[in-house]
Amino acid sequence: MYETLLNEHIDVQRPIQECFRYLLDFSTAEQWDPGVRRAQKLTPGPVRLGSEFQVTLSGLGAGTVMQYRLTGLRSGESLHLTGVGSGILAEDSISLLSLAAGRTRISYAARLRMPGLGVLSGRMLQPFLTRLGRRAMAGLKAALDGHAPVTAGASAPSFSQRLLLPAAIGFTERGYLAMPRKAHSRFMDGKTVLITGPTSGIGLAAACEIARLGARLILVGRDSRRLETAAEAIEDFAGMPSGLRLIEADLAESAQLDRAAAEILSLEPRLDVLVNNAGVLLDRYEQTPEGRERSMATNLLAPLRLTRALMPLLSRSQGRVINVSSGGQYLQSLSRDYPRAEPARHDGVRAYAEAKRALVAATASLAQRHPDVAFHAMHPGWVATPGVARSLPRFERVMKRYLRDSRMGADTIVWLASEDAARLGTGHFWLDRRVQPRDVLPTTVVSPARERALMLSLDSLCEPASG
Repeated sequence: MYETLLNEHIDVQRPIQECFRYLLDFSTAEQWDPGVRRAQKLTPGPVRLGSEFQVTLSGLGAGTVMQYRLTGLRSGESLHLTGVGSGILAEDSISLLSLAAGRTRISYAARLRMPGLGVLSGRMLQPFLTRLGRRAMAGLKAALDGHAPVTAGASAPSFSQRLLLPAAIGFTERGYLAMPRKAHSRFMDGKTVLITGPTSGIGLAAACEIARLGARLILVGRDSRRLETAAEAIEDFAGMPSGLRLIEADLAESAQLDRAAAEILSLEPRLDVLVNNAGVLLDRYEQTPEGRERSMATNLLAPLRLTRALMPLLSRSQGRVINVSSGGQYLQSLSRDYPRAEPARHDGVRAYAEAKRALVAATASLAQRHPDVAFHAMHPGWVATPGVARSLPRFERVMKRYLRDSRMGADTIVWLASEDAARLGTGHFWLDRRVQPRDVLPTTVVSPARERALMLSLDSLCEPASG
């Protein structure tokens, strides 16, 4: 049996309480340790002695699953975990020491035992193990100690983006895994965040992480039972009650949207972030009770109408709006009379992409109209969600092994919701925390004149029913 001890230390510019809070939930290891592909908390609720975590390695023994248990805990000072995996026994200790000027020293010690490994083989492996430990602590320092510069606005597509296929590879999990920083350590205590479509997929993943950062959530969805199930999952993940408010409404139907908005306006003193995530891709033509095509009503009119209704709260809080689009918008132009005219033959994929294309254009226009609120559009890459499996089964089958999971797809939403607003600007289109061009093909560019005409139409369609 080979046994080794790793010791590393870092100093970070964060108060000890914030560092301990971030590290207490060991599932954050996937955000800062390059040797961890996935980590999740198995024990629901608050982290406490005996809480268990599952960690899937990506470095040593890639694919190896480790089961960790929190076996020692001194609040604000230290953590001790024991882990068991195939051929690996681990004991990890993390201790924290408060330094002057709000700095913290974090010491990490790991005792690894490998029963099936001989001493000679172990010694050959030792440099690699040491390098893994140093990379992990460097990742933790980056996660806690400052933030990477935000990429400047991209005014034109790169050569690879114009070729589409090389850029589209970045829409897979490869794009997310290539990101230099994946941490979410900027806490959102005292913030209120509204998320539409939060009961599964990207919306649920974003809600879980935002709640873990301390924000209070308002969840708006079409099914009360699914909302309650999602709320339970969010509280189990975040480890703390977050004062969730659940509102049942089909936002594609104006009367229900207006009722939900009125409830929020009457009960909420502030709204810091609005995440317009709810979307639908239909394989057949459907209309809302108002006679509007349901894909357009859900994917375009609903987020704009909800944003408009909640603008008093957003303006009061100098809040931000995050509109979730799709990479499919890159291939779709806007028809001349959109959204007033509908094509003679309904195409669900086109209807979805056209609505998302219009949403990105509208986001940029709204950013100019409302300088007291930050507006962002983003696309999550290609994500394996229940909606994709249901609406695009062939695409899901072919691409399944390359698709992102919901957590990866939600990453930029969480980052846009929690990052310092002054660093993000407004009116941009994002993927993987980087500003992206809105257009990559000349045939899909929305000209300024077309954007103005689009906004005139949308303004009219989003007028309140009483108006």
